[in-house]
Amino acid sequence: MSDFVDKEKTNMNHYVRRAAEKDIPKILDLLVQVDMVHHQGRPDIFKGPATKYNGEELKTILQDETTPVFVCVDDNDIPIGHAFCVHKQVTDNAVLTDIRTLYIDDICVDSAARGKHVGKALYEYVIAYAREQGFYNVTLNVWSCNTSALRFYEKMGLVPQKIGMEMII
Repeated sequence: MSDFVDKEKTNMNHYVRRAAEKDIPKILDLLVQVDMVHHQGRPDIFKGPATKYNGEELKTILQDETTPVFVCVDDNDIPIGHAFCVHKQVTDNAVLTDIRTLYIDDICVDSAARGKHVGKALYEYVIAYAREQGFYNVTLNVWSCNTSALRFYEKMGLVPQKIGMEMII
């Protein structure tokens, strides 16, 4: 991987790098923040406060080259945001082409660091990584109740690819 992806300086206060095992405690804190945003928007679906991974699962994820996790860190090398990604590809499908997609499973910015372009730095880093690795596109899902995330992703240039719909009965 190029130096750009390994040590991209995003501004004077933070930079993005690949997550390491030492980052797991802070990543777990960020995962609770993500869950609580979803819990506040959809308490019928999200339990809150919880994390979708535990420390051992995170160790495995961090070691897997097909599930890269990036962190934006402050000047003290403490994570203030993360981006979980997953390499995806459908092959030999009768209908779908064999494109490689980088799926963003989760982006979170610490509540104390919001408004400081951390999310933008993470997103731009993921895009640079995807380009360097030869992916066709980058995709993600966003809950409609998370209007700030929707606005952020639209500002970053993302457009709807497909829309999931529901009827609560």
